Amino acid sequence: MASFSAHTPRQPRVGGDAAMAKPALRYGQGRFPARRTFAALDLGTNNCRMLIARPDQDGFFVVDAFSRIVRLGEGLGASGKLSDAAMDRGVAALSICAEKLVRRGVDLSRSVATEACRRAANGAEFADRVLRETGIKLDIITAEEEARLAVTGCHKLLEAGDGPALVFDIGGGSTELIVVDTRDEEPQTLDWLSVPWGVVSLAESEARDVADRDDRLSAYARMRGRVSDAFRDFAARQNAVHPTFRLLGTSGTVTTLASVYLELPRYDRRQIDGLMVPSEAMRMISTKLSSLSIHERAELACIGHERADLVVAGCAILEAILDIWPAPRVGVADRGIREGILRQLMATDKRR
Repeated sequence: MASFSAHTPRQPRVGGDAAMAKPALRYGQGRFPARRTFAALDLGTNNCRMLIARPDQDGFFVVDAFSRIVRLGEGLGASGKLSDAAMDRGVAALSICAEKLVRRGVDLSRSVATEACRRAANGAEFADRVLRETGIKLDIITAEEEARLAVTGCHKLLEAGDGPALVFDIGGGSTELIVVDTRDEEPQTLDWLSVPWGVVSLAESEARDVADRDDRLSAYARMRGRVSDAFRDFAARQNAVHPTFRLLGTSGTVTTLASVYLELPRYDRRQIDGLMVPSEAMRMISTKLSSLSIHERAELACIGHERADLVVAGCAILEAILDIWPAPRVGVADRGIREGILRQLMATDKRR
């Protein structure tokens, strides 16, 4: 079976074209005539996401997208391996992505896997299985490249201001902190950190559900403490030079909390991407969620059953960041690694 990668030749169409896509999501102004089609796939510890796009003036527009919670890293902390059930879920999602790549006639694509595959003893074995069964070639990227791609994909949403900014990506299996200098058009990375605490790994460090409210709050405090400990040396190094930062978060945690802040009945990317939320509001929502049971959280709009058991771990990571860098506002980005990959692919293709 042919491999879909950054060097893949055009695959034959088996039906469908851009005219049949959902309304396009635009990342630029204006529109060029029909151009080559690109795809970026990000297989994380919790989610599998893909964007298929075509170049537009100063950016690109999305012609197809896919997102599914697969929980690839479920149980990884205890076993050190990807479970059979988790790998089956991952392959099922990637099979759908493979069909979309063919149906949309993708010219150039890149598919990456992050923390779960990096940490798992059988991560490379899983990538081999994915290639055999779906034709998708997964690049298991380093934490450094993951951080760089996230910044490339979302930096345009950084709040204007002087001094460096902090971009943070709360993932499923890890969290990346990236300090960027924004004086040039393209941000320069000054320092970065990746810690193995994401919403899945941190949530699994505590009991899944606790009946007593005080016990839930105690567990939340312990999670915040674990993350703060992991950030300590990096924070000391940065605070000696940059005691304050503009903050921009790219993750399901910040987009979910932003949805709760706006009291949206359902998620709406158009209202979330680029939103600035007062830090105190983020803290209040986080504290409230940490006191609720899984069932109570599942009843809230934009959280639901799929995120109810993980969102509190994300809140703990966010609050640990705000404890160290108490910025007045948090920028929210519903973009990141996939958009970074697309920009790289299009820039490389343009230079050819």
